[in-house]
Parts: sequence; C-alpha cells; structure tokens
Amino acid sequence: MAVNDDKLKKVIAHAKEYGFIFPSSEIYDGLSATYDYGQNGVELKNNIKQYWWYSMVHLHENIMGLDSAIFMHPTTWKASGHVDAFNDPLIDNKDSKKRYRADVLIEEHIEKIRGKISKEVGKAAKRFGESFDEAQFISTNPRVVKYHEDIKAIELRFKNSMEANDLEEVRQIIIDLEIADPISGTKNWTDVRQFNLMFSTELGSVSGESSKIYLRPETAQGTYVNFLNVMKSGRMKPPFGIGQIGKAFRNEIIARQFIFRMREFEQMEMQFFVPPGEEMKWYEYWKEQRLNWHKALGFNPERYRVHDHVKLAHYANAACDIEFDFPMGFKELEGIHSRTDFDLKQHEEFSKKKLQYFDPEINESYVPYVIETSIGLDRMFLAVISSAFKEETLEDGSSRKVMSIPPALAPYKVAVMPLTKKDGLPEKARAIIDDLKFDFSCQYDEKDTIGKRYRRQDAIGTPYSVTVDHQSLEDNTVTIRDRDTMEQERVAISDLHEIIEKKVSLKSLLQA
Repeated sequence: MAVNDDKLKKVIAHAKEYGFIFPSSEIYDGLSATYDYGQNGVELKNNIKQYWWYSMVHLHENIMGLDSAIFMHPTTWKASGHVDAFNDPLIDNKDSKKRYRADVLIEEHIEKIRGKISKEVGKAAKRFGESFDEAQFISTNPRVVKYHEDIKAIELRFKNSMEANDLEEVRQIIIDLEIADPISGTKNWTDVRQFNLMFSTELGSVSGESSKIYLRPETAQGTYVNFLNVMKSGRMKPPFGIGQIGKAFRNEIIARQFIFRMREFEQMEMQFFVPPGEEMKWYEYWKEQRLNWHKALGFNPERYRVHDHVKLAHYANAACDIEFDFPMGFKELEGIHSRTDFDLKQHEEFSKKKLQYFDPEINESYVPYVIETSIGLDRMFLAVISSAFKEETLEDGSSRKVMSIPPALAPYKVAVMPLTKKDGLPEKARAIIDDLKFDFSCQYDEKDTIGKRYRRQDAIGTPYSVTVDHQSLEDNTVTIRDRDTMEQERVAISDLHEIIEKKVSLKSLLQA
C-alpha cells in the first residue's frame, strides 16, 4: 500500500485525544521522538505484553522468562560488537540541511519500484478479470521482470558496499538512482558517514572513580550473559529458550514516524538455544510460529509480508523480517535471526568463562547456536492502533470513530452505564462492576447521553457496553451492545460474565 500520511496524522491525533499516547514533556514543548503512554495506552501495551508472554513463556515448557538490568558491564558491549560496529550510515542534503539514513533512502526507493509492480499487477487483474494468472504475469511481463531485476541489482550493490564498508559507493548508489531529498527536491548530497547509536553515561559519583557505561541498545545481551544461570537453575537443556521484555535505548539521529522509531523503546525478545546443526530447522519453525502469532489478531493478512535479508549481519547465517503495512508503508515489525554461536563465543572470549552445555548422550560440551525472535513493542502498538482505527458513516448519516482493537487486547473489556444518575441505577451499575472487575477491566460511565457514551467507548475500543435501566431493577436484565456491529441485546445480569469471557478471553488468541 502507498504511504498514507493523512491516516497517520489521524491516528496520532486520536491517540492523544483518547488517552493512548501523549508527547513526552509536552508542557515544556516536548522532547523529540519521546512519548508517554496514557491511561488507555498503558492498558493496551500491557495486554500486548501479556499476549506475547503467555504465547512464548507460558505455553512452552522449554522457554523461561528473564528480566535483566539495563546497565551492564561495559565489556559486554565490546564483546557484542556494539562499541565498534553499532552504526548507521548517515547522509545530509546540503540544501535542506536535513539528515537521513542512507540505507533507508535506498530502501524507500526500492519500495517505490515495488509500488510500480503492484500497479502493473492491479491494471492487468482489472483487464483480464477472473482468468488473470498473477504468478504467470509477474514472471513473464517484460516491464515487471525488469522492475524485479532492478530491485535485485540495487540490493546486491548495496549489500556489497556495506560489507566492504565502502561508504563512497553507498553515496554513489544514491546519486545513480537519482534519489532526491523529499524536502528540498535536490540531489545535493554530502558524503556518507557512520554514527554510533549507543548512549553512554558514567557509573559512580566520585571524580576519578567513575567509569564509562552504556544504556543497553538491546535486551539480547542480558540474555546471553545469563545463559548459564538460567540453564543451570532451571535444569534446562537445548533446545530451550529465554524470553525477555524490557527497555532499550538508541541514539537515533533520524527518529521519526511517531512511535515507530524512538530513542527509548521496548523490546519483546526470545533467544532459543539449539544444538549446532539444528539451527535452520528451528529458524523455519519460529519464522512460521511468529507469523501465525501476528495473524491470529485477525487483521487483513495482506498487511503482512516476510522479507528475507539480502545483507546478513556478520554473526547470522539466516535472517528475515516480518513486515507490516503501516500508514507509512511496509516496515519491519519483527525480526527472526539465526545468530549461529557468535554471541556466546564472543562472551566466552571476553569473560574467560565457559558458556557451554555438556551433553551426556554424546559425552561432549558445545556452544549452542541461537535463534532470535525480536519484536518492537512500540511498533506492535502502532500496528494495532493503526489497523484498528476506523471512521465510519452510519445508516442514519451520522459518523463515528471506532477502534476495532482485538477484544483480548482492548484497554477495557466492558463499560457499565446507568441510563440516568438517579432511581438506584448507579448503585445497580456499580454492583455489576464489583462482580465483573475481578476478571475483566471495567469502566463506569455515567456522564452525557447514552449515545455519546457509546461513541466514547467505541473510540477507545471497548468491546462491550452494558446499559442499566429501570427494567434492570425489576428483572435483573441489562442491554449489552457490541462495539463492532452496534447490535444490542437484552440479557440476564447473571449471563454477563460468560458472554464477555467468550469474546475477550486471551485464550481465543492463544489457541488460534
């Protein structure tokens, strides 16, 4: 899909108005690329975490959890390669004075070519109708074949230049592709330079006794240095995994696109330790599992695609991204990497400690290989709200904004509303909440007309609204309204728990 700046602006405005995300330090005019999660945002964020944690840690007997410290011994980052090689290639436009990631400029150019392919396929499908064979058209149409060849040539050239650390060649690619600055429209580019992304600080308060340490740029290294601790205390043997959710920090020069790219962000990562030689089997397994996890949420499956890496990191023998069609186009949502035994061997070398598993069956010790699944929690949050946000025109000509968030992830599962603020209706409504709140996140809402209250709950994504009226006092029934269909049904108060549970249970996602 094409970039939809208007959709992103609407999502950002809605997220602020309804308490999902606020600009950080807004009363001081904010801080670039930092955001605070509001009252509804923190609930949605926690529900996404829970969905990931349950699917990874609770449903797998051989995966255990960890919460490692943000501060780590500085040698950790020397061993991991971050001190010497955690860089982004940056380029400036001399006319606009704006700075860009060179790799992103090239990727966006490739994405434009893919857009041309989609356009050609769309025109052909319209022309040929039901008899259209998309696969045959893509493989035989001269224009489409040429587009694919162009993409492969660009990717190969960029891969070779980065592997050779030939930054002049990277600049030349941008010039040869005639990539223009989106602001100035000119092609007046500076040289490409590498910029290290780690935040550094000092540990200790007494002059002369402090030492340079870093805010972690990823959670994975905290897992690797605890490999032996978890394996021994948990009595684990490969294949087994360690899952972790935590904050990470990167000094992104080009932090943009709302919460997609921030300097302070949260990761959900799982490192899966396997015997050497079994890594590709498990790589394919986790590739499929993670894609299924995303698709279980019920969003349009065409909004996902798997992109295999052309340029592999020096430690990897296979890698791919699960990309999602954000309002800014297809971007990385999750990465699955086969990291070989690089990480544990590096920490062995720098720590002088053995990070191995002794296999009694073969009477040998070995350093396990690692399959990593890494998803940005903030990016996942953006994927959910940008997919869920809808503006609908109703049959009576009125309109509504609705967040069709998967019910299991919704900030509130049910809102309970007394029709009026008198005649014992508020007391009845609160009694219902007192019964439901131990199993579901509930909201009590008595302000404004019932119609306005429905619209407000639609806008924050509450799957069910329950209205208590005078009949409720007589026969213990209430009206329950479905967020997505807006259909209303009269049900017994005693049946509410079962009705809500059926729709909002996390089990429905985990069993999908």
